[in-house]
Amino acid sequence: MVNTIRWERGDDGVVVLTLDHPGRSANVMNDEFGASLEATVSRLESERAGIAGVIITSAKKTFFAGGDLDSLLRLTPADAEAADADTRSLKHAVRRLETLGCPVVAAINGSALGGGLELALACHHRIVLDDPAIEIGFPEVTLGLLPGCGGVVRTVRLLGVADALANWLLRGQRHRPQDALAHGLVDEIAADVAGMMGAARAWIAANPEAAQPYDRKGYRIPGGTPASPALAAQLPALPATLRKHLKGAPYPAPRNILAAAVEGAQVDLDPAFVIEGRYFTELATGRIAKNMIKALFFDVQAAGSRDTGDGHPPLQRVAVVGAGMMGAAIAYVCARAGLQVVLKDVTAEAALRGKAYSVRLLDKAVARGTATPQQRDAVLARILATEDLADLAGVDLVIEAVFEDPTLKQKVYAEIEQVAPDALVASNTSTLPITMLAEGVSRPEDFVGLHFFSPVDKMPLIEVIRGERTAEATLQRALGLVARLRKTPIVVNDSRGFFTSRVIGTFTNEGVAMLAEGIPAATIEQASSQAGYPAPVLALMDELTLTLPRKIRQETAAAVVAAGGVWTPHAADAVIDRMIDECGRPGRSGGAGFYDYRDGTRAGLWPGLRDLFGGTNLDVSFEDLKERMLFVEAIESVRCLEKGVLTSVVDANVGSILGIGYPAWTGGVLQYVNQYEGGLPGFVARARVLAERYGDRFDPPALLCDKAERGERFE
Repeated sequence: MVNTIRWERGDDGVVVLTLDHPGRSANVMNDEFGASLEATVSRLESERAGIAGVIITSAKKTFFAGGDLDSLLRLTPADAEAADADTRSLKHAVRRLETLGCPVVAAINGSALGGGLELALACHHRIVLDDPAIEIGFPEVTLGLLPGCGGVVRTVRLLGVADALANWLLRGQRHRPQDALAHGLVDEIAADVAGMMGAARAWIAANPEAAQPYDRKGYRIPGGTPASPALAAQLPALPATLRKHLKGAPYPAPRNILAAAVEGAQVDLDPAFVIEGRYFTELATGRIAKNMIKALFFDVQAAGSRDTGDGHPPLQRVAVVGAGMMGAAIAYVCARAGLQVVLKDVTAEAALRGKAYSVRLLDKAVARGTATPQQRDAVLARILATEDLADLAGVDLVIEAVFEDPTLKQKVYAEIEQVAPDALVASNTSTLPITMLAEGVSRPEDFVGLHFFSPVDKMPLIEVIRGERTAEATLQRALGLVARLRKTPIVVNDSRGFFTSRVIGTFTNEGVAMLAEGIPAATIEQASSQAGYPAPVLALMDELTLTLPRKIRQETAAAVVAAGGVWTPHAADAVIDRMIDECGRPGRSGGAGFYDYRDGTRAGLWPGLRDLFGGTNLDVSFEDLKERMLFVEAIESVRCLEKGVLTSVVDANVGSILGIGYPAWTGGVLQYVNQYEGGLPGFVARARVLAERYGDRFDPPALLCDKAERGERFE
């Protein structure tokens, strides 16, 4: 058996248990850990008379990383009984640890997420290093799970039902040490490891009879149990709040967390553990958790582990040309990552307005306590706002972020080459072909697309576009920048709209086309929300502005005709044109779109939509509405794979969730096809039904049909 826990007993009778899984970069809650914990607790019990206390710490960079996702990914409903038994066994060992009869302290020297925090909560006292890189929390809900080793039960008993749900369990918040201290799940902050270990020993010496608060006679859960009048009055609002947050989307984890918390608070500790375990097992053996684990953990890891090349000189100085919303935000994330940034625009005033974006974000960070004034000033000092082209001399990379006009962009490239002839050049275009734009540079092999997503400081994805002549070394250096910015990359080949813009356009067009069919706007919005999209489709269109898709459509149509093809209008086109030309409603930035706005805030769907487009068609199946949006994006993604725009299933799944808001419960556009009822054959059959009802855009591509006939999946 591999032992994952090292034992060291000092002269003071304190046993230090160091979590150290051999051969792994992080400690995880797997079978080997379970066996090691069982053996360790048995030894502690047998030697209890000579033990003054226990300190649990870690030899890894993180304290404890949580559950073994490899094992969880393999669970099926047939494994439910065995999985529940394993969970009960692990909980029993942890429970024996906290009832050992001597003080147990968690010395948290790195992030404690999920199972790591569950283990720490089973200790009587928790001390954490004062390191802003450390995160403490329960992110399980973001992977379709709940904390299954006592996390729900102990958090509720320590903080109360309302606090536990709102601040720790339902949204998967990750707290910094000071926040965790303020919330009460951490008891002390230590400046360094030596101080942390010293404080742990001191607390053990001062508390020889330590026990959990909820194990002491007369203890009451903060805020009361569901039987308490005050809490009972609040309980009906909890499901309503949850429904409002989920908007009917198929995410069972928050529902199970709520049920485990409320039901567990009504019974004693051991039955509460059983309730929690059953809700955990239901999720762990279900399809949605596996979809989310695969996409948001394994696929994201795979996407982020791309080759950035060896021996390339590191990027140190970056220029961003165009200080508008995107350029300003790109400059901020580059400076935040430690790069020197030149932010250029046509006037000094425009460049300074762009830098002011960084000032606002950093001031907010200081106000929240997530950055110090010194850190703010250091980031701002790395941004030079300028109108002078000569300031670009000596930069390693130029990111162009000007308007989506090929002529303007190529004029900018010519100017860049005058002062920075050796720099790599990247365009932040979201739709224009990189190969076409590269015609404006003398070294197309050093030209690449870097498509950032708005808001840049929050969106985790960057779409890296390889033009026909982009060199491998250029691609690798671009990926190196993405890694430096701590973003997740996907790599796609050149095409108008690339992958993300091309696919999200099918989603927005589908929603708008439903208006043309006379389907009520509120029904369309509800269908997209219940399908799991983070923003309803018409609301999203307003955010993007209706003029942008029209411009993209016009440019694409012109390119198709110029190439000798025939352009076929989409049903959404006429709706968008009428909204802009007849109604003067171009979207949120124009103060009016599919929604009304008051002081820039959405104030409900525009009543005029009913007069303009009808809104009395109630005959279309609501399930059809949801699946039309999901299917049209999945089918277009298969076409991207078929045409070589996409080269990997991982990029499709990661890019769709992190970049364009495809519902995370699906596992991504191609995993949605895999997991559809009946697999690929079932998806193909349903696509053909939708094609017959709504148009040939739902015809399954040949690649999809071939894989379905061969019994394959998108892997």
